[in-house]
Amino acid sequence: MTAPLTEPDVRAAVDRVLPGVLEDLRRLVAIPSVSFPEFDRRHVQQSAELTEQLLRDCGLQTQIVSAGEGQPAVIGRRPAPPGAPTVLLYAHHDVQPPGDPAVWQSEPFTVTERDGRLYGRGVADDKAGVMAHVAALRALGDQLGVGVVVFVEGEEEYGSQTLEELLQRHRDTLTADVIVIADSANWDVGVPALTTSLRGIVNLFVEVRTLESAVHSGMFGGAVPDALTVLSRLLATLHDEAGDVAVPGLVHRPAAPLEYPVDRLRAEAGMREGVQLIGTGSLVERLWTRPSLSVLGIDAPSAGEAANALVPSARAKLSLRIPPGEDPKSAYNAVTAHLQAHAPWGAEVTVSLEADGAPCVIDTTGPAYQIARAALRQAWDGVDPVDIGLGGSIPFIATFQEMFPGAEILVTGMGDPTSNLHGPNESIDLGEFRRICLAETLLLNNLASLER
Repeated sequence: MTAPLTEPDVRAAVDRVLPGVLEDLRRLVAIPSVSFPEFDRRHVQQSAELTEQLLRDCGLQTQIVSAGEGQPAVIGRRPAPPGAPTVLLYAHHDVQPPGDPAVWQSEPFTVTERDGRLYGRGVADDKAGVMAHVAALRALGDQLGVGVVVFVEGEEEYGSQTLEELLQRHRDTLTADVIVIADSANWDVGVPALTTSLRGIVNLFVEVRTLESAVHSGMFGGAVPDALTVLSRLLATLHDEAGDVAVPGLVHRPAAPLEYPVDRLRAEAGMREGVQLIGTGSLVERLWTRPSLSVLGIDAPSAGEAANALVPSARAKLSLRIPPGEDPKSAYNAVTAHLQAHAPWGAEVTVSLEADGAPCVIDTTGPAYQIARAALRQAWDGVDPVDIGLGGSIPFIATFQEMFPGAEILVTGMGDPTSNLHGPNESIDLGEFRRICLAETLLLNNLASLER
């Protein structure tokens, strides 16, 4: 078994490889690998090919895999020394659409450095995760004392629709003792975190119809309801006066007693002056362990092009985040029943599911967790890591839990509260990225002491 490196040797090795890692991060971000079907699939393929090359150059046996019409994923493998554990390193190379380029301060797919941060679509979510794995493998080189399997997904941002099939097909290759999922966030700049619970998600559409076709608003308005007014009244029933979700039957759970300052939340969310927070309970309960229900979009005539006519039908997309302990199908049924029961003026209401994903709670009692906490503490120069929940959803973690029940799962942070994941000007702090790379290298180095 390979003897672990000393901490000073690990730090020196990470500093040695970091310039090349940052350059390759720039190359990876330059590929607009949006996995949504409306975008060019060739970019996702190009991103997969570069990812495979990066892993192959680390001495891994690599392959690009896909299932059905799914986007390409990359698997790299290096067998464990006799008696040593195997660690699965997960990240994803696909990204969200950039949105309106006018609200970006620099080109979305050109990494730009400003005030100690790197900006670009995917630089934090999750190409930093890909490159943190590469950094650790480069830094340890032949001194790597564990087996590794790197799995880099290509459609996480579009719901991981073929992930379960990929895991089933390659289960023997992917089986590991420890799974590191590099796709969450840290508690703050300078404060590392391990994510230990995540909300699930239910995305659905609700459509209302009142007329066979549009009719003159002057001739019929006042007696005949238009679909937009109906939809607005229906959506208003989803929350009570305090802003809590008003759908009966949904699960609520207590949260850890962690203080989230209101001023910090307002700043991180970019709330306008005078806008009030919604909901009741502590902020971490509202964000991590209670349901939230948001209107993501409405299909209706645009205001500038709308005719003087009553709109016959309108549709909205809703996103329900559900806490650990909730079943996505039960939550969908509860929202559906609520919407149909509250249809204004007898309007026709149709609800349809787009996608869902389960919430999860992660066991933190195993030996790998203790090694991970020590690695984070070392990388952040003595700052203790925080165990956090995540209001966002990573549904595939529940899939990993189900398919690899014997593995310890560690969910590590890539960005920080100002990274603006999925929004314009996505970024990562350069100092934090170095610490992230150092922590993962220390983790792999020290996991060699575990028995398989």
